[in-house]
Amino acid sequence: MLSKCEGIVIRTSDYGEANKVVTIYTREAGKIGLMARGAKKPSSRFASLTQLFTYGHFLVQKGSGMGTLQQGEVISSMRGIREDIFSTAYASYIVELTDKSTENEKSNPFLFELLYQTLSFMNEGYDLDILTYIYELKMLSVLGLYPCLGQCSICQAKDGVFGFSIREGGLICHRCFEKDPYHFKLTPAAVKLLRLLYYMDIKRLGSISVKEETKKQLKQVIDSYYEEYSGLYLKTKRFLNQIENLRQSLSPQDTQESGLQVE
Repeated sequence: MLSKCEGIVIRTSDYGEANKVVTIYTREAGKIGLMARGAKKPSSRFASLTQLFTYGHFLVQKGSGMGTLQQGEVISSMRGIREDIFSTAYASYIVELTDKSTENEKSNPFLFELLYQTLSFMNEGYDLDILTYIYELKMLSVLGLYPCLGQCSICQAKDGVFGFSIREGGLICHRCFEKDPYHFKLTPAAVKLLRLLYYMDIKRLGSISVKEETKKQLKQVIDSYYEEYSGLYLKTKRFLNQIENLRQSLSPQDTQESGLQVE
């Protein structure tokens, strides 16, 4: 049976001398694996279509086992990502996180749109850190994780000074700090941004200006939460941490006031 789908290549592996197995996250059917025969040959019509991050239309032959790629059309090669080592590192983490967090052939149009928008913004040169934080926060629900960000996770207070408790799974207010002496201290700007990125529609993301210190606080909270609750150990995450350190050593520190505009 032939079917057409809209998708993004999130993983590729060689199969034999000339073939590739590609994993595509599709709008219609979620994650699917396909055999792309001859795709390793430079002259193959599938050579560009089966590159990592490629967004396109795919004509698939489905049988009892793995599907076979029959035809396709590249809509966007995400060239801007591929031409920059930092963008490649961040995008590689995004697609591996998607791959490891999802089951085969389980449709999730919301996740497809989130993946497409995130990679498109990375391709256009938007802030890589902020895009990654948004994606990580929104992927938590896919993993069945729901951090408490609307109020204190202990006393339910909605006002006061807040920190983040990994043990309690969310924000805690100053009244409850002593109940978790290992909580992360957060500035009011970091608390506001954490909530905003978790709840906002990524399509509304506009110009971004966030202090490096605020980013560090968000990264510490998100990384620690994932380490404690997700059960994921991704090779691309370790590499990304190395790349982030390199990028920060090459660029001046951002000294502007923390702020984020949405459209």
